[in-house]
Amino acid sequence: VIRHRDVRASYYGAIDKFRLQVSEQSQRKALGKKEIIATLLPSAKEQQQQKEEEEKRIKEHLAESVFFEQTLCQPENRTASSGPSLLTVFLGIVCIAALMLPTLGEMESLVPLYLHLSVNQKLVAAYVLG
Repeated sequence: VIRHRDVRASYYGAIDKFRLQVSEQSQRKALGKKEIIATLLPSAKEQQQQKEEEEKRIKEHLAESVFFEQTLCQPENRTASSGPSLLTVFLGIVCIAALMLPTLGEMESLVPLYLHLSVNQKLVAAYVLG
């Protein structure tokens, strides 16, 4: 909230500018900025007369100013992702397959012995999958 504390008739129409800068807390480099224009206006009776003039002046100024400059992140360079990456899907399938393999010590299995996994290997697969 920004408040004008010294309101006088001589200040009507005075244009003030405020600049907001957005940056990450850990970095000092600004991600973007925006200038906001504030005009001290008279009371509602006087305001109707000056309303059209002020709107015209503000619109002209807004057309000339740059609203937002993005310096660090440029979304044009990013590609839109429609779902999970291939690596994630592949890793999920490998973990599911590992959990379906028999555990070491199971003798009644048709799977070769070198494909039997230890309990720790299955725990790792479950952790990665979860």
